[in-house]
Formats: sequence, structure tokens, C-alpha cells
Amino acid sequence: MSTTVTTDGVKHIALLGNFLPRKCGIATFTTDTYQALRTRFPDMQVDVYAMDDHPGRYDYPAAVVAAVDQHDRAAYVEAGRAIADSGAQALWVQHEYGIFGGEAGAHVLALIDRAGLPLIVTLHTVLEKPSPQERSVLEGLLRRAGRVIVMAERGRDILLRTYGVSPKSVAVIPHGVPDRPFAHPDLFKGRFGWTGRRVILTFGLLAPGKGIETIIQAMPAVVAKHPDAMYVVLGATHPNLVAHEGEKYRDGLKAKAADLGVGDNVAFIDAFVDHDDLIDYLQAADIYATPYLNPAQITSGTLSYAVGVGKAVISTPYVHATEILADGHGVLVDFRDAEAFAREINDLLGSDRNISRLSERAYARGRTMIWPRVAEEAMEEVVAAVAARPRRIASPAAADKVLPPDIAAVERMSDSTGMLQHAIYSVPDRRHGYCIDDNARALMLMTAMPDLDPTVRDKWTTIYASFIQYAWNPEKRRFRNFMNFDRTWCEDEGSEDSNGRTIWALGVVARDAHEAKHRDWATAMFDSTASLALDLGSPRAQAFAMLGAAAMLQSSPGHRLATEILKRFPDEHLALLDAARRPEWGWFEIVLAYDNARLPEGLLRAGLALNRDDLIACGLSTLEWIMEKQTAPQGHFRAVGSESFGRVYAEPLPFDQQPLEAVATVDACAAAYDATGDDRWVAEANRAYQWFLGANDLDLPLATQRDGGCFDGLMPGGLNRNQGAESILALQMASCAISGLSHRVGKVAGADPRRRAG
Repeated sequence: MSTTVTTDGVKHIALLGNFLPRKCGIATFTTDTYQALRTRFPDMQVDVYAMDDHPGRYDYPAAVVAAVDQHDRAAYVEAGRAIADSGAQALWVQHEYGIFGGEAGAHVLALIDRAGLPLIVTLHTVLEKPSPQERSVLEGLLRRAGRVIVMAERGRDILLRTYGVSPKSVAVIPHGVPDRPFAHPDLFKGRFGWTGRRVILTFGLLAPGKGIETIIQAMPAVVAKHPDAMYVVLGATHPNLVAHEGEKYRDGLKAKAADLGVGDNVAFIDAFVDHDDLIDYLQAADIYATPYLNPAQITSGTLSYAVGVGKAVISTPYVHATEILADGHGVLVDFRDAEAFAREINDLLGSDRNISRLSERAYARGRTMIWPRVAEEAMEEVVAAVAARPRRIASPAAADKVLPPDIAAVERMSDSTGMLQHAIYSVPDRRHGYCIDDNARALMLMTAMPDLDPTVRDKWTTIYASFIQYAWNPEKRRFRNFMNFDRTWCEDEGSEDSNGRTIWALGVVARDAHEAKHRDWATAMFDSTASLALDLGSPRAQAFAMLGAAAMLQSSPGHRLATEILKRFPDEHLALLDAARRPEWGWFEIVLAYDNARLPEGLLRAGLALNRDDLIACGLSTLEWIMEKQTAPQGHFRAVGSESFGRVYAEPLPFDQQPLEAVATVDACAAAYDATGDDRWVAEANRAYQWFLGANDLDLPLATQRDGGCFDGLMPGGLNRNQGAESILALQMASCAISGLSHRVGKVAGADPRRRAG
């Protein structure tokens, strides 16, 4: 065995799979893998995350740092977060269809994405003809994996031929086997009451597909020549089968043996035996049989164990058996061929010389598969995956860099109906249609975008305005939100937030549109629809409506409805703050959510419009509080991650960070500057803006500077590289806002050279 393999700086990994005492082959494999790693690399920390099909049922050992509820997607995200925070350098996943939740086990992808670590995947099943969802999940794993391990060359071949995997990323490492000395079966038979018997053994969870019937059918011919022969079927019935039909299958096999007259020569041991007992059972057998019926089975742990301890094996020619028993290391017979099984069993039992030679050849092959050797080979893959992870190199801070507003990506996402919601990478995804939220934002952007060709501005302002106009449902007195690509509405009325955001857009357009026709339209729409704001109960929807009302008051001083909106909601927000406040919690709600900075921005704009110093003071204090929460220890802006949402009185979590939070913060800081003239808020706005350009937790720019695009979010492992409408608009609105703020600061500074930071 090699003694040169080192962990090469990898001192801590996470291992995901089933784990004992859960009773299944994957649990045994993961447990053996853990033990082999700890034995071979005792200085390395291995944290086990156990997939749990019945939470609370299993008494896991200390090696299991967390159990993951198989059916709860939130548990996968939480486990991924725990892995990311643990300091682990890599994640090694044991993958088998059926042990992960979601369609075809898709939930595991959420865990992997949240962990954000170099990924190694051992595939226990590689399907040559998967269902569409099975293919989707496996391809998702393959895209994320730095290294893929299979246990048979056939598995590697399928990955290359069917899934297009790079040969360099796939390693064939055999199923590990225990390091036991070669021993004669008679040394162990007495322990099980088998003295004087010739034992043929099959082990594993009992279920159809294992082919047990084939050998029972062969036993009359075997017993005729070897009356002392006994076929032992070792293993509990598969739990899923028991849950469905009890022990009907086992009882049917017993009845079949009795009907064939070999009831005394067939023994069923209904038990899930532990590792050491299993090896003793295997060593007590003369012949090991795997009469499996599935030709595509790529892995059989029990077959590996049998070879590892030097058993003469007779098997059907499923994939794993044809590879491990090749070159005379075992005997292969056709599927369901009871006559062939009887013939080969009799030939071996009739010749001590033949059975000894075959056993010795099997043991020699097994020595290449012992767990210490397998652990070394697997560790080489782990080290390679960690080494291949791109190193992030922080670029020099781009202080005060501002991208010029660019409409290109907005136009790419828009058509004659409006702006589409989502994209796959940079290509619009028509399946998800449109929403009023994005079209309201796009409409506001048309008023803010400087130096835009008047014809282009007129075209898109009209299209986005038309979308909003068509979304109005006079019967419900609400705006609809979601529209299918065929221009049919998905609902009669949209959410409170979408209605509040639309009122906001109407107020801004009434004030800022470049052409009188659009200002007149927006004023009329505001007058006929904005009363809906008075029924809004969501604090964010109210804040959006306040922003629209404040803009309308600037356009039409004394506007009655806008004044009513601004008089009602701020006091409600002050009351919310009083109710939720704690010494360490200065926020309007007991949780953090999305668009957080819009709440203090709404108070600041209302305070400016109504000349209320108390609203300005509250807006400033709550903005200072949320800015503190949005500051990383290194000093850069850290958007409140979406996984933080709904956690009561809890510190924010860093992922997934979305552009919406950055633009909201830029706008709120601009409002604070307008209220105070304090240059501190200019610096804070710029800090939030630089998040788009790479001054963030991952040192990765979200803005695609050549075409005005923006990626959808900052994930633990990198960027969400899709570019939806919300993200593109967030970047462009932030660029307009920061440019406008700089212009206002320049005008003030030019008017008073003595002005300094407050």
C-alpha cells in the first residue's frame, strides 16, 4: 500500500450520504468511507451529514454533525449553510436515486449550491436511459462537480458517451472492502450452526430483483448431488417493501422452497447485520452467489465484500460482476438460468481444488480494493478538486467608479408588449412572461436615463406605460401583476407590493417624464388609481406608495390624494418601529426581508415633502441601522441575503445577495443626503453601488459593462449568471441614481466652496 499520499493541505471535508444505523447499502458504504478516511488520514476532520428518511428514528453516532430531513428542501439549504460555515474545504456527496428529496432527488442541488465548496460526487448508479428529470438532476451534479467517482469502467463509459463528461474529471475507484486475512470457511461455520454444511450465501436487503428465486429453483439439482448443501439468504426485507406489503415477498420465497422439497436446505436470516458480523458470515460461506436480474447494475457492495474476503463467486453478468469477476476471478451464468446456477454450484462443491483456486484468485483481486487503498485514491480526487477551485483575487478598489447608464440590456429583455421577467443567461426566457413590477421599474428608468435618444425614450416609455395601463383592472380596482407571453393575465389582481410599486412609478413619471404627454398620462392614471394605496397593509407596499406620493407632490404641490397617502402611512411606520424595537433591534419588523432600505427611504421622502423632522430623524436612524447590518467585517457592502428572510430577530445571512438590495440602498442614501446635505451619505451610496462592480464578498462584478447587463445574484459559490429584468434594472437605476447624486453634490459644492463633509 502506498505511503506517499498526503492530504496536501486539505484538513477538513464534509461527507454527505446515508449513515448507519440507517439500514441500507449507501449507509454502510458512507460509514465505511468515513472510517477509512479517519484511519488513513487521522489528522483530517471529516464531518458527516446524514440523509434522514425518518427524522428522530436513528441514534446517529458523534461522527454525524447533522441529519438532513430527506423531504424538507429548507433542511438542505440549512445543511448547506452549516457546511459553508464549518470551514470544510470540500464536499463529498454519495449519490443514489431515492435517498434525496424532490423530483429525482433535485433537493440535493440546493444543498450543494448553498455550501459553495469544491464538489466530489460518487455515483452509485449511472443510468444509461434516465428519465428527463433524472437526467436533469445528474447533469446538474456533473456541472457542479470538480471530480466524479464511479466504481466500474462501464459507469465511466456511460458518463462519457451519454452525458458528455470530460474524461479528465472521472475516476474509477472500486468499492472498498475490509482488510481481512484469507481464511477457510470451516473456521467460521460453527458460530452459525453450519458445521458439516456446504454453504451458498446471498446477502443484502431482500427485494424482488435480487434473483433469489433463481437459486431456490436450482437447489433441488444441487441437493441431489450434495445433500449437505444449504442456501442462506441473509438480510432484512427492504424497509420500503415491508411498509408496502409486509413480509409477503419473504413468505413467498419460503413457500417456493418448500414446494420444491428443499425447505430444509434453504435458510432465511431476517436481520440487518453489522459490518463485522457480515464479514464473518461471508467467510463462513463456501460460495457467494449474486443472481441479480438487472443487467445495468453498476455497483454491488456485497459482491465487492465477497471478493474482498476471497469467496468463490457465481453471478449473473450484470455490469459490476462482469468487471470484477473478469479474467477467471469468478463464474458468470445467464440471468434467470437456474440450470446453469445448479451446474456451476455442483462443479465447485464437487472439487475442493477448483473452489480453493477460485477463492484465492478472488482474494488476490480483493487486495487491490481494501479500504485504505480506496481511501488514498479517493483522497487524491478530493485534493484535485480543491486545487482546481479558482482562486479569487481581489481587484484594487474602484473608488467612485460609475458606469454610464446603458439601455442595451433593457432593450434586449423588452418587446412590443413590455419587459420580460427572466432570462437564461442573457437570453430572455419567454416561458415566464411579464410582470408589472419590472415594467413599472423600466418606466421609471426611462425618466432617469440621461442622454437617451428622444425617439428611443418615447418608444419604450410608451410601451411600458401601455403595459401598466392595460394591467389596471377597474372591477377590482387593482393592478394585475403577472402576464403570460401570449398576453393573457395570470390573475385578476396583483400583490400589494406590485400595486404599491406601480403607484410609485406613476408619481415619478408624472414628475420626471421628458415629454408632457407622458407626464399628463401618468398624472391622470395616478388620480384614477392611487386611492388603492389607502387600503395597502404591507409596509413595503406602503413605502412604495409614499415614494410615489412624494414625487407627485413635487409635480403637483398640494395634490390632495398624494397628501393623504403621505399623512397616513408614516405614522403607521413609526408605530411599527415602536412595536418591534429592542435594544439591539432598530427596525420596523421583527424580521428582515427584501428591499429593506425602501422603508427608511419612504420616511425620508415623506418627511421632506411634509416638513416633518421626526420622520426625517426616524428615516436616518433606521437607515443607519440597516446600513450597519449591510456592512461586512471588511467594510464593503453586503446585501442582506435572501436566506435571511423570515428569521425572527436574527442577524442577516450573507447569501443569496440580490441587486435589488443594492439599488434600494443607493436610493435611500440619496434621500438621506437630500435631507441632510451630509457627504457621508454620498460615500454610503457609493459603497452600495460598488457592490455591482466587485466590491463584495466574492470580489466578483455583477455588472457586465459592455452591454449594461447584470447577473441575478451573488451565491456562496459564485454568480447566478442569469440576467433577469429585475437585476438589469437594478444596475441601471443605481447608475442613474449615483450619477444624479454626484451631480447634485457637484452643484452644491460649486455654489459653496467652503462646504465640507458633515
